[in-house]
Amino acid sequence: MQIGVTGGIGSGKSLVCKIFNSMGIPIYEADFRAKELTNKDEVVKEKILTTFGKKSFLNNRLNKVYLAQEVFNNTEKLKQLNAIIHPAVADDYDIWQRQFKNYKYVIKEAAILFESGSFKTCDKVILVDAPRNIRMKRVIQRDLVSEDEVEKRMNNQWSSEKKAELSDFIIMNDGSKALIPQVMDIHNKLMSI
Repeated sequence: MQIGVTGGIGSGKSLVCKIFNSMGIPIYEADFRAKELTNKDEVVKEKILTTFGKKSFLNNRLNKVYLAQEVFNNTEKLKQLNAIIHPAVADDYDIWQRQFKNYKYVIKEAAILFESGSFKTCDKVILVDAPRNIRMKRVIQRDLVSEDEVEKRMNNQWSSEKKAELSDFIIMNDGSKALIPQVMDIHNKLMSI
């Protein structure tokens, strides 16, 4: 089975995936792989250069600051960037998951699993959630960015409510319940399918 794990920025999806991984479940980190592909895949790099110009790369590495300024306030440019990256990540994931055919399930971790449409290829989806104010605080501390910057990122993602409607499981990561028992419960349910 192919299981998607998603959640808004700062929800703790990476931590949840580390718990699954410690139980031997293979994890595909879509956001990490997207960054890798933008710097190493020549076709992806060429498409970004053609679409966003020479400033999109600095010293042969993706110029994230420039690109973020270009796309986060311009939905059309964000769509153009996503149209380059999402198909490349989908192909990369397809190749990756084939090596784990003997596993009961694998996990694809992606912040924008719903927004990108890649949830449609998942058998089940796990949403990791926390209140917006908690997520905001985590991201400010983690990334050393302003509240305004975090707000912009959050506004480019679907709301927790919208994601919850399409999710099969929800892990609440607000400190009210321990994460490991929640993960174990879902793992046991997935293993029994």
